[in-house]
Amino acid sequence: MAQSLEKKRFLCRRHIFATFVCFIVFGCTDPHQPFTTINFWAMGREGEVVQALVPEFEQRYPDIRVRVQQIPWSAAHEKLLTAYAGNAMPDIFQLGNTWIPEFVALNALTDLGPRLKRSTRLTKKDFFPGIMETNILEGITYGIPWYVDTRVLFYRKDLLKQVGFSTPPRHWRSWMTAMQRVKALGDGKNYAILMPLNDWTPLVIFALQSEAQLLKDNDQYADFKDARFQDAFTFYLELFRQRLAPAAGASQPANVYQEFAKGHISMYVSGPWNIGEFQRRLPESMQDLWSSAPMPGPHPQRPGISLAGGASLVISRTSEHEDASWKLIEYLCEPEQQIKFHRLTGDLPAHQQAWQDRLIAENSHVQAFWEQLRWVAAPPKIPEWERIATKITQYSEAVVRMDMTSNEALHSLNTEVNKILEKRRWLMNKRQ
Repeated sequence: MAQSLEKKRFLCRRHIFATFVCFIVFGCTDPHQPFTTINFWAMGREGEVVQALVPEFEQRYPDIRVRVQQIPWSAAHEKLLTAYAGNAMPDIFQLGNTWIPEFVALNALTDLGPRLKRSTRLTKKDFFPGIMETNILEGITYGIPWYVDTRVLFYRKDLLKQVGFSTPPRHWRSWMTAMQRVKALGDGKNYAILMPLNDWTPLVIFALQSEAQLLKDNDQYADFKDARFQDAFTFYLELFRQRLAPAAGASQPANVYQEFAKGHISMYVSGPWNIGEFQRRLPESMQDLWSSAPMPGPHPQRPGISLAGGASLVISRTSEHEDASWKLIEYLCEPEQQIKFHRLTGDLPAHQQAWQDRLIAENSHVQAFWEQLRWVAAPPKIPEWERIATKITQYSEAVVRMDMTSNEALHSLNTEVNKILEKRRWLMNKRQ
């Protein structure tokens, strides 16, 4: 009996000693508790690059480990839906802001509003208002902006100056004049602007600039016959009718940068990824001859509205590690990490304070985005938007190619979009 008691005392002393040693070696980490491991899915190149930021986070939080999985953008949507259906969602993941409404409808995301209000590292005001708004549905904040993008006008400075524009046009009327004059410089084979027919964004930008709503009655019905949308559609179509833009897809002309360098195309509406592409693909002799500017619009007093784009960080509703996941969001969205991320990827920081970095502040091409990001808006925040955008592309191209009249296309667009929205109307009626 005494021997058994002594053995228990020995084992107890050994356990206390082991605990003490672990405390000294590992700090306050409980030796019986494993590290909290959070699964983070990031898309495309961001998934590669973000891993370089993880070691510093794990040093700051030694009880947390981050397992990053890179997902190709081409497979991301399907993989996320498959994970949702199989109850195998990651703790935290990157989500394009036009995808957020779909995953909100699936009840797949955690409400981050309370955490954001309590945070001492982030506030809602840290982010561009139009971008932040894409993460909020019915007053609930589901995502925190990670990086941002929007569309601006890339243009040939020398050619615009040659036709009397020392600064880029700000108003639709002067923009049209500039394009007509640039077109007249060539031999009839050149164009003023590239606006690929398989890209819905320019037409939607013009519509948002015209204050068209696109949908009506709480996004239950199409509204493409509204006069404001028709004004935007008319402006868009005029670019093709006057042969200022080629009736071409994204792959035509075969090399956008060569055509831009030759002056066969003088303007191009695109996003921040093309800053690096223009710097890499245009010859050295061209580097001082191009620039970027905020979108022209129907109001001469301010830039035209452009699209609120980018990607956000969200937490799965089924995550068992919400606290650790939120710490990672705070870390990745703080200005210092945003600056590092920009230098690694070229992605534009979502945190406005990061724009004070010298390399960002002194980059004239980036500054056009800084100005534009104050004038951005999102398309309707509904799960059906991607399908609706496809229909906009389909019918606008049909009119450009003269397969339909404008009235026929808008009537058919309204009809088909209303069919797409049938389930939404049913669900909303059921909710009421």
